[in-house]
Amino acid sequence: MSSAPPAQVPAPAVNVARKPTNVELPKSVIFATSGLGGMMGWALIHPANTIAVRWNLASMQGKKFNFGTMIKQSGWIGLYDGLTAGVLRQVFYATSRFGLFESFRDHLHQIRGKTDFAARVGIGAITGGIAAYISCPMEVAVVRMSNDSTLPAAERRNYTGVVDTATRIIKEEGVTTFWRGSTPFVQRAMMVGVFQVATLDQFKELYAHYMHQKKNSIPNVFCAAMTSGLLYSLATMPLEASKNRMAFQKADAVTGKLPYTGTLQTIRKVSAEEGFLALYNGFLPYYIRCGGHTVSMFIIVQMLRDIYKNNYV
Repeated sequence: MSSAPPAQVPAPAVNVARKPTNVELPKSVIFATSGLGGMMGWALIHPANTIAVRWNLASMQGKKFNFGTMIKQSGWIGLYDGLTAGVLRQVFYATSRFGLFESFRDHLHQIRGKTDFAARVGIGAITGGIAAYISCPMEVAVVRMSNDSTLPAAERRNYTGVVDTATRIIKEEGVTTFWRGSTPFVQRAMMVGVFQVATLDQFKELYAHYMHQKKNSIPNVFCAAMTSGLLYSLATMPLEASKNRMAFQKADAVTGKLPYTGTLQTIRKVSAEEGFLALYNGFLPYYIRCGGHTVSMFIIVQMLRDIYKNNYV
């Protein structure tokens, strides 16, 4: 007579703690990762910005831009003129723009109980404008330093660095010079905020659906960012050109008057004297700058936040 096998005692259930996927990050982390992502992204695409600025300002000086000539005059290292100012600008611009956007969005969500398309567009415009106004001094320094070496030797300001640029502008032209051209810069930043916020998520959905990409994967973010970057590049290039001309202009030696006094006046003057398409000189590198910075920044920001979640949450 065989004995019944002993009853199997079930093993105690082991609870494996899983990290939550939707973790609310501290505000300090949101602002810090936004700034770091903006700085690292800018370091990658700064040469495209230098080319775009010089190409656009060449028409202001009545010259035809030539990349080969630019390299002969300034060397390859000249593509990084103004890099320090550009990276420092992101400390103020990217940190405040994306940090404020997420803070305002979350606060509005608590009040309304939802965050819809219109809210994102409005918040993107407001925070973009605030961030641009804060970072205007660095923007002027970037334009000055990026293009100074292309001027005739007698007209060069010969800036040696960001501190030298800032102190000389204050002494020679006054502190208000930092906000000369702030209107088109702020207007452009507001439009960038609107176009980026309104279109980036939509394009991610479209590429995921029609090209069978995994949403929020690197290929998906890349395609969506480059497409939204194309739209806002087309919309904001005239404002970018106006900002560059107003930031770089010099007063007439005889009358003492500045040639450009406002955004619309600059656009009308350039269109009348050089043609409307002159405002799009340097569009290709400008698009590479916009799309490239959007792609690299969003990917880097997400990577930094994932590292924080995986190691500190």
